[in-house]
Amino acid sequence: MDRVYNFSAGPSMLPEPALRKAQQEMLCYGTSGMSVMEMSHRSGLFKEIIEETEKLLRELMDIPDNYKVLFLQGGASSQFAMVPLNLLRKSKKADYVITGLWAKKAFKEAARYGTVRVVASSEDATFNYIPELDASMFDPDADYVHITTNNTIYGTRYTTLPDTGDVPLVADMSSNILSQVYDVSKFGLIYAGAQKNMGPAGLTVVIIREDLIGHALDITPTMFDYKVHADAGSLYNTPPTYSIYMCKLVLEWLKELGGVKAIEKINIEKAQILYDFLDESSLFKGTVVKKDRSLMNIPFVCPTEELNAKFIKEAAAKGLVNLKGHRTVGGMRASIYNAMPVEGVQKLVEFMKQFEVENK
Repeated sequence: MDRVYNFSAGPSMLPEPALRKAQQEMLCYGTSGMSVMEMSHRSGLFKEIIEETEKLLRELMDIPDNYKVLFLQGGASSQFAMVPLNLLRKSKKADYVITGLWAKKAFKEAARYGTVRVVASSEDATFNYIPELDASMFDPDADYVHITTNNTIYGTRYTTLPDTGDVPLVADMSSNILSQVYDVSKFGLIYAGAQKNMGPAGLTVVIIREDLIGHALDITPTMFDYKVHADAGSLYNTPPTYSIYMCKLVLEWLKELGGVKAIEKINIEKAQILYDFLDESSLFKGTVVKKDRSLMNIPFVCPTEELNAKFIKEAAAKGLVNLKGHRTVGGMRASIYNAMPVEGVQKLVEFMKQFEVENK
């Protein structure tokens, strides 16, 4: 059977070269005589894999030397607790900007451990925009400010980062890490689940400035203490070894492609193809305020639920799968992460044009 164009919000499609390399090495990695899945995380071979993965990530994101890279588990959802447990160290206060479901969950979790304030929210319009933010809105005494750089469900992104002064900026970058160039030094901490742009589910990456490590609250479980993992080189316990290996293959693919700057250009091209059609269509309509449109997740709707359902069904028959939108938005959502080729978006738009003609 031919591979489909998978528009899933996550786990998402992976680059074909990475999958083929994994296929070749499935039974035997190098001369080890075993799969990476069978390999001890304490072995020299796996140490080489995790060190190379970190080296590639540092190179691709230009991560400064005073930041640690941690390979953890528990998904971004575990970071909703780990961030406040480790960073609420002085005032025990934090500011959150609520731009979607995941930001709401992060806020709710953090509120268990300190005084957490909603600085701004776009919930009034089903999160279809990013609130305007001004430096004066943030508490200079806060221990950190939390944002979600790209909102998977609602299809919005920050096109400019908020000015938080000396307060560390924390970002959930799960759905757009490695998709565009970011200055890592602008952040105190970045975290991301890997299953959208970095590899398969099971791995969570944390990039944290060193001065923010070592101040965990007394109630912090050992496994939720960044210092424990930093001191152990992400090997305090058995890490998600195969997911780290797959992440390495994805990073190798991205480097060969030309790095983050090159993929950003491709991502802009892909998104523009779909947005240009949506702006001209008489049947399909985008749901996001134009200035805040995501490069990764593009929600759109037809005039009726019946047409939405028909489109999703007929698209799947054409090999364009997982286009159903989140229940809070409805309609459709095309997630076009790094691994989605330009051709996949072109095929989607071709089908949308055909569907529009047949369903006027």
